[in-house]
Amino acid sequence: MEMRKQLLSELADRLVMTAPDRIVRVAIDGVDGAGKTTFADELGSVVATKGRPIIRASVDGFHNPKAVRYQCGRHSPEGFFKDSYNYPALKQYLLDPLSPGGSRRYRRAFFDHVTDDIVPVNDLEAPPSSILLIDGIFLHRPELLPYWDASIFLRTDFTVSVARCASRDGSSPDPAAQSNRRYVEGQRLYLRSCQPEAKATIVIDYNDLAIPSIVT
Repeated sequence: MEMRKQLLSELADRLVMTAPDRIVRVAIDGVDGAGKTTFADELGSVVATKGRPIIRASVDGFHNPKAVRYQCGRHSPEGFFKDSYNYPALKQYLLDPLSPGGSRRYRRAFFDHVTDDIVPVNDLEAPPSSILLIDGIFLHRPELLPYWDASIFLRTDFTVSVARCASRDGSSPDPAAQSNRRYVEGQRLYLRSCQPEAKATIVIDYNDLAIPSIVT
C-alpha cells in the first residue's frame, strides 16, 4: 500500500498548490465500482492534513426522481446515461456557488434516490480556500467540463469494476449479465461519446487498489 499512499500524497500536494486564494473544484470520475468514493475520501483526508479545507460531495446526491430516471425504460442504457442525474440542480446548489464569483453557500446533496424525495435543506458556507472533491460517474460530460479546475479519471476494466460492485451489493459479477446491461452499456456509451480519459487532467490505472499508477 506504500505506492497508494505515495500517489495520494503527490496528488494532494498538487491540489494544495492549485489556486490557493480561491475554491478549487476537482472531479473524480470512473465507472461504477471503480472505487471513486473511497479514493476521494482518502485523498481528501491527505489534502486536509496539508492545510486546505475539504468539501466532499458525490453526484449521487443529485439524482433525478425515479420517474425521470426510468422514463426510457427500466433497463435502458441510454436512459441510464441521459437521465440518471439532475445536472441543473447540481450546478445551482453546488457547482455555481463554489465557482469564481459564487456565493460560497452550497448544498452537498439535493435528492435522495432511496426515498425518491428531495433532502432537507442544509446550506453550508465554504471557506474561500476550500477544495471541492466530487466523485461520481459521467463527470466529464460536456456541460460539466467548464467547472473543473482539475479532474481525475480512475481507469478500471469492467471485469474488475463489476466484480467490485458485486462484492458491495450482491449483484452479478459478470459484466455481460442481463442485470448489468443498463449500467455497463450506459457507461460504454459515456466512454465512447464523452471520452473522459482524453478530457481528464490525470488518468490513473486503478485495476489494482494497492498499486494505482498515473497513466497520463
